Amino acid sequence: MLEELGAPYEVKRYQRDAKTMLAPPAPLAVHPLGKSPVITDGDLTVAESGAIVECLVDRYGGGRLIPRIGTPERLRYTYWLHYAEGSAMPPLLLRLVFDRVAATRIPWPASTMARRIAGSVQSAFIGPQLTRHLDLMESALAVRPWFTGDEFTAADVQMSFPLEAAVVRAGLSASRPQLMGEEGSLL
Repeated sequence: MLEELGAPYEVKRYQRDAKTMLAPPAPLAVHPLGKSPVITDGDLTVAESGAIVECLVDRYGGGRLIPRIGTPERLRYTYWLHYAEGSAMPPLLLRLVFDRVAATRIPWPASTMARRIAGSVQSAFIGPQLTRHLDLMESALAVRPWFTGDEFTAADVQMSFPLEAAVVRAGLSASRPQLMGEEGSLL
């Protein structure tokens, strides 16, 4: 988002604990949950991707990357901006968690039960949900070039992470040409 806005920034990366996947102490000093991403801009600290995008567009956008209030594009913008984290990411996160449950090394017979439960949840719930979400996103781009309309917006930036995650966790591929683009890479 900062690149699109041409705003100056510095990236600080923090490595999560490989076993627990929890944040190290340093980001906990920035945000009480150790959330990532988080931005600090002067005295302002903001976590949650959608809130960060909104804050950056308000501060640095100068009216760019956001449709005018009261337009159908603005309503779609608001929808996709919040859909990315509120609807698209939960089944992708569930896929990650249940993949890890199935791959965790635990003694037999618990390992067999864990793999069965994970497989059942994946096939009965997570897989169908991911398919529905990919169908929705694909159909949205079949009727307009960007999620909100004819113009690229911050909502398209917000949608980039769920799409990247879907390549790895949901099998998003060139079989969905609207999402993958002509060259077979995302949009």
